[in-house]
Amino acid sequence: MMIPLPPAGGARGGQDTGLAIPPPTPLPQAGGGDIALYIHWPFCVSKCPYCDFNSHVRSGIDQDEWREALLADLAHEARLLPGRRLTSIFFGGGTPSLMEPATVEALIAAAQKHWPASDDVEITLEANPNSVEAERFADLASAGVNRLSLGLQSFDDSALAFLGRAHSAGEGLAALEVAQEHFGRVSFDLIYALPGDTETGWSAALRRALSLGTTHLSLYQLTIEPGTRFASLHQAGKLQPLDSDLAAALFELTGAMTSQVGLAAYEISNHAAPGAESRHNLTYWRYGDYAGIGPGAHGRRLGARTVRHRKPENFLSALARNGHGMVEEEKLSAREAADEALVMGLRLSEGIDAGALERRFGAPVIDWSRADRLAASGHLARSGTHIAVTPAGRLLLDRILAEVAA
Repeated sequence: MMIPLPPAGGARGGQDTGLAIPPPTPLPQAGGGDIALYIHWPFCVSKCPYCDFNSHVRSGIDQDEWREALLADLAHEARLLPGRRLTSIFFGGGTPSLMEPATVEALIAAAQKHWPASDDVEITLEANPNSVEAERFADLASAGVNRLSLGLQSFDDSALAFLGRAHSAGEGLAALEVAQEHFGRVSFDLIYALPGDTETGWSAALRRALSLGTTHLSLYQLTIEPGTRFASLHQAGKLQPLDSDLAAALFELTGAMTSQVGLAAYEISNHAAPGAESRHNLTYWRYGDYAGIGPGAHGRRLGARTVRHRKPENFLSALARNGHGMVEEEKLSAREAADEALVMGLRLSEGIDAGALERRFGAPVIDWSRADRLAASGHLARSGTHIAVTPAGRLLLDRILAEVAA
């Protein structure tokens, strides 16, 4: 979809739009200061048909072997990043709630030994709401996890069956109640814009979600990702995505309803009360450094992009050979880093200070004439060199990024 642009006008440093946008956030600097840690647990009980994450089903998992492997991979990253302060740990997957609490505890302890932790260090673990996994919540909290991200995905059993989820709606709500007993901060995910969804149905589901007492929600539209079972069904004509205009209407409805109760979108798909945002993900979107360990994990540190082997067995083999599980470590050019920072930062409602990014990377970030045209059309808000995507622009973010990149 093309954005209708007004006639060109406004040079670099042109007039502000006059729209209210959040103040700039201090820009993290590569090569020093804070660090975030991402730990990938690649195993699942089953593979969901929409999921393109690095997840694998195995009949048996040697927890002791994987604990030692992840500790070794962590030690490699720590040797490269001395003198940092640890602000967050995120256990993602896969299904990290399948990890033994002892493994989680050992990794948290090792990370805080390698790097001094901030007083308010955020330690998040993704969990499925199966009753067996919910039984581990108390032990995971004792292990040091202080924030749980729960994959509810839907309150409707037929939708959960369509999504290939292994839990019922009742199990999900029960798990949420248990999570809220044991963790100070709880978020949960819902997927919407499924085939057959309506504004009436989604608004009812969203009202229910907003009544459950969490201060953070991740609300994702269903997308057909390459390589998934849903992609195969779509290619065969057996799965028809929701009409794009209706999906856009549901997105706008989501923004309006969450804002009304104080859980505004701070990122395209993430909504939080003030102060309840995911600190770990903010590091990622604000283009700070983070170490990524475990199969398939990505990282960004010391001006380089790192990628671990995706297949668990290949990861273990690489670790035995090299002392780490990396398959790729690529130094980013100033141009590449600036482009990545732009893409990440404009996902946030706070936007970016493009001038600060240009000073950091020594490379142009924004085509200012195009940015001014998008500000005039209401798709961007601008104050000096600080720009943010407006609610109207969020529906067209990919197109906006292509327009404004220098």
